[in-house]
Amino acid sequence: MERRPTIYDVAEAAGVAASTVSRAFARPGRVNAETAARIFEAAQKLGYRSGSLAGLVPTRTRSIALVVTDITNPFYADIIRGAHEAAGELGYTVLLSHTQEDAQLEREWTERELRAVEGVLLTSSRMSDQAIRMMAKQKPVIVLNRRLPEVPSILVDNARGMRRAVEHLAELGHDTVTYVAGPESSWTDGVRWQALREAAYELDLKVKRVGPSNTPTVQAGFARAREISNQRATAVIAYNDVVAIGVLKGLLRLGLGVPGDVSVVGFDNTLLAEITEPELTTVAAPLHAMGATGVRNLVAMVGGAVPSREPIVMPMRLVTRRSTGQRSRKRTSPALGTTNVPPSASAATSRESGSR
Repeated sequence: MERRPTIYDVAEAAGVAASTVSRAFARPGRVNAETAARIFEAAQKLGYRSGSLAGLVPTRTRSIALVVTDITNPFYADIIRGAHEAAGELGYTVLLSHTQEDAQLEREWTERELRAVEGVLLTSSRMSDQAIRMMAKQKPVIVLNRRLPEVPSILVDNARGMRRAVEHLAELGHDTVTYVAGPESSWTDGVRWQALREAAYELDLKVKRVGPSNTPTVQAGFARAREISNQRATAVIAYNDVVAIGVLKGLLRLGLGVPGDVSVVGFDNTLLAEITEPELTTVAAPLHAMGATGVRNLVAMVGGAVPSREPIVMPMRLVTRRSTGQRSRKRTSPALGTTNVPPSASAATSRESGSR
């Protein structure tokens, strides 16, 4: 009877230690991509089979992984719904992972799931570029809300969305915009901050920044309200709706009027934007469409389709509600005192918006 190949045969053929072969099968993300590819090729040529081979040879599990950083954030609700609906139409199951804004946890959980799924959809990933690239060598991967060369991605047009928000505030008479930042590890936060600086520069506005916040929560936004009040800000754009709602609540707690004293703008147009008081002006993202498109493209890649080298960019639009209003020329809230703002003040003030 012909002898069945062993892990040692694979190791010899690939020119690596048996422990490296074992690690490549069990946790492929922890092995250099070139080495892993050599191991996988050797195993296939030898006809090696083991329980761990599910992470090596593509199998028809008809399952994909959807990885989100914070399942409590309503931003992900429509993405998840869109992904599940598209997966169901295609006969696939979605395995959902919640990684608590922790890059290490995200990597560990995703590596475990690689063996059970045909592809991975990463949303707002906190992992390093290298970790994502290594994962993409093992299974089809698409990233949402992040641009990464060599890995297919789906983005929203943050620059256009931020431009519309800044234009809206400028039209209301505001000459300074304060940005409440999100996590330092967030690619989206960096893009939105840069887009704000560029729009403010072009519109001759000043910009300020508070943050970052390691976790973009209502509590994080609430905690920034005092700093915003001390800046005597009249207009705020927050990293996302959740942070914006926290800012709004904090300002109201301090006795400030929204939008009477401070106008507040969020991002993403989540379901919470409509039920807060006052309702939140926000930049809407097509979240359901992002989730659905991500799944459809991922399943196509599983089937052998070659993805576009350029990211898919989806439009954003401004949704105006009651949290923004005309800049008051006389601020009378107790937290601010009474300050008359002459009409020519903005023209006389030197511009401080960040240069490009």
